[in-house]
Amino acid sequence: MDYLRKVYQLNISLLGVIPEVWRQVRVADSDTLANLHETLQVVMGWTNVHMHMFIKGKEKYGVPDDQFPDDTRDEQQTRLRQVLKKPGDSLLYIYDFGDAWEHRVVLEEILPYDLSQPLPACCYGERACPPEDVGGPPGYDEFLEATADPSHPEHDYMIRWIGGEFFPDLFDIDLTNELLRESQLRMV
Repeated sequence: MDYLRKVYQLNISLLGVIPEVWRQVRVADSDTLANLHETLQVVMGWTNVHMHMFIKGKEKYGVPDDQFPDDTRDEQQTRLRQVLKKPGDSLLYIYDFGDAWEHRVVLEEILPYDLSQPLPACCYGERACPPEDVGGPPGYDEFLEATADPSHPEHDYMIRWIGGEFFPDLFDIDLTNELLRESQLRMV
């Protein structure tokens, strides 16, 4: 059995949003699901202010709560290689149980570990992440409609709420990777 670390290339798609918001990232297969959560927050553009959960088959992974015991497995005790074993394997990542942002995380490729490559890293992606607390996919559709049309009755309110213009097609990979590096420094 090979115990050497590998690099997992993952594709993350935000479900229910058209056009698709997606990212391709590379992470160590030895990362925990808690590490993956932190990476997903950065690359998707979320701000980590809501609860989350991973689902693989019938298993749920997250942050167990002693006050409300259930069958949620501890994400800090679960390595990525334990739930994603071969290309094509996938899991569901849910962020913000109110807005219910669902992400499909697919293992695209298993690569050799290369110490010269910083991990995690974002390789590709398209489109801006929806704003926090916009109301899930249906609310995001309404938000986009209102911000794109100056004659829309909610246009001015939404522009003030978001703090200025919103560019749904914009994804800055360089900024994303800079934020990933900063997040890794804070975790060390």
